[in-house]
Amino acid sequence: MTTIEQLTERITSFRDARDWKQFHTLKDMALSLILESGEAGELFQWKSDAEITSKLPDLRPELGRELSDVLYWVLLMAHDAGIDLPKAFEQKMRENEAKYPVDAARGSSRKYSEL
Repeated sequence: MTTIEQLTERITSFRDARDWKQFHTLKDMALSLILESGEAGELFQWKSDAEITSKLPDLRPELGRELSDVLYWVLLMAHDAGIDLPKAFEQKMRENEAKYPVDAARGSSRKYSEL
């Protein structure tokens, strides 16, 4: 199993071999993350749920590429900002669990402030 640390090392090695760190400010990485997320969203734009379900086998390779682009920027931003992503993720999940207790949130799409 590949770890977050191994993925991050692969990404930073790729970037640093090309001397691209000079272009990777947090602002520009955040914008790249937004743009790549949008490209993932474009795969589903203007399609019904039924169309998406029927076309998913064909969409899967491109979706995988777009999600990999998103992951690239998430990992690189976390690295450069000094964020321990697994630790931050666990903290966020604890917060979500507190905001959305199972007994109140199960089967509901309401926001935590409306539960």
